[in-house]
Amino acid sequence: MWLKKHADFGNVYLGGDSAGANIAHNMAMRVGLASPEYPIKFSRIFLICPYFLGKRPIGNEAADPIRRNLFQSLWIHSYPNSRGLDDPLVNPAMDPKLSMLGCTRMLIFVAGKDYLRDRGWYYFESLSKSGWKGNADVVEVEGEDHVFNLNEPTSSKAIALLKRIAAFLSA
Repeated sequence: MWLKKHADFGNVYLGGDSAGANIAHNMAMRVGLASPEYPIKFSRIFLICPYFLGKRPIGNEAADPIRRNLFQSLWIHSYPNSRGLDDPLVNPAMDPKLSMLGCTRMLIFVAGKDYLRDRGWYYFESLSKSGWKGNADVVEVEGEDHVFNLNEPTSSKAIALLKRIAAFLSA
């Protein structure tokens, strides 16, 4: 009851790291595909090192078959009923309804040494080409690996990332 009285469900922010970024994207898709009367609206979403995959390797993915196998195995074991690596739940570029993403602004962080770096850029490009009416930006953090901000939360780059998120959410 308190939330209903005090929360602004028309102005919700959402974010996540790695698989959490994947979940944030998929929640925004559900909101975007919901009826116009649906009470929750996402204003801004941030994705940090998003866990997106695809059947066809892109960029640096082909150069590291061991890591590719690991990330693919994680997906298949986490969601054995999926349609595979081109399931829109893990490869948003394959979603014909990507333009319906339910938010108006997005900030995507990719790490320069991350195996999933190019997949994050691919997501940004796919979103831009989809006809989505929102605005998205990508920030690449050079010299860092997957979810560096969780592994070294007090590093200067992790603190800079947090400051960037705070600015994004308060703008």
